[in-house]
Amino acid sequence: MATMAAYRILDWQRAPELVDISIPVPGADQARVRVAGCGLCHSDLSMAHVDAAMGDAMGWQVPFTLGHETAGWIDAVGANVSGLHEGDPVAVASPSSCGACRWCRRGLENACPNGLVGRGYGRDGGLASYVLVDDPERVLFRLGQVPPEIAGPLTDAGATAHHAVRRVAPRVAPDGAVVVLGAGGMGAFAIQLVRALTSARVIAVDPSADRRALALELGAHDVVDGVDDDTRPGLRALLGSDPVDAVIDLVGTDATILLGSRLVSPGGALAVVGAAGGTLRRPWFSGLPRDAEVFTFQGSDLADGHALVALASEGRLRVDVDRYRLADVEQAYAALETGALRGRAVVAP
Repeated sequence: MATMAAYRILDWQRAPELVDISIPVPGADQARVRVAGCGLCHSDLSMAHVDAAMGDAMGWQVPFTLGHETAGWIDAVGANVSGLHEGDPVAVASPSSCGACRWCRRGLENACPNGLVGRGYGRDGGLASYVLVDDPERVLFRLGQVPPEIAGPLTDAGATAHHAVRRVAPRVAPDGAVVVLGAGGMGAFAIQLVRALTSARVIAVDPSADRRALALELGAHDVVDGVDDDTRPGLRALLGSDPVDAVIDLVGTDATILLGSRLVSPGGALAVVGAAGGTLRRPWFSGLPRDAEVFTFQGSDLADGHALVALASEGRLRVDVDRYRLADVEQAYAALETGALRGRAVVAP
């Protein structure tokens, strides 16, 4: 039987390893995608620490292949799959969803109760030469003019940023500003999407000089050093009387959530996207902006993925990636963990 290399978690609380496994064969309702590139994510780094009790509670099974930001080409389809053909360039939706529950029927796939298990988290993902996709007609994005070698990050980091911008955009007026806290991989998408979907002034806040420089390249009108409440006076001096209609917090610490809640103007929105474990510790009656919306979420909906791929295909979205071979996947994760990347790390088999 033909084999392929795959980067897998072989057992609970064990570091992932690059091993050879059999090339999967698609069932009647599946498609097999030949992987062109798989993006890496900080959440991958935590999966090796999951224990058996937590894994069982989420429905995960070991071993499984990591990688949930996958794009490539249709390689084979099952007998019941129509409309997809060998060689079609596609990206695979990162969030898992059933397609049948009340949330999925409303287009809120990121709230699907069946979404704890998916490709790259509990099931085989894209850090291999091939990956199987269930319900492919529903969860594959046709790439148009986007090269599949760089499209993987659109399915998670990009789509999640799009979900945040789509949620806050109705509260952003033409004379307002949007502050993006954190200008890393997801922040790079958020900055571009605020520019594409609103006419607001965009201010990126990050302690890294390199990331601030990149934010200006990607369309931020201004950048500010820092990412805690000490940053607020400088931001207010920069903004003058301009209201902050939205803050997109891609960090999610106590400090950034506090900063965001103090910046948002009445009627605005605070989107807490970062998962650093922060809390909002302000009583509702003592300083939260009037009639503002504060929300948090994980992942994205299928509509976000389709919209993002369309923007990228039209040339309205820049996708910066740092490319690695699958043989060098551990080096790629090390660069991700130390913050040495310029773009999103993408691993090609």
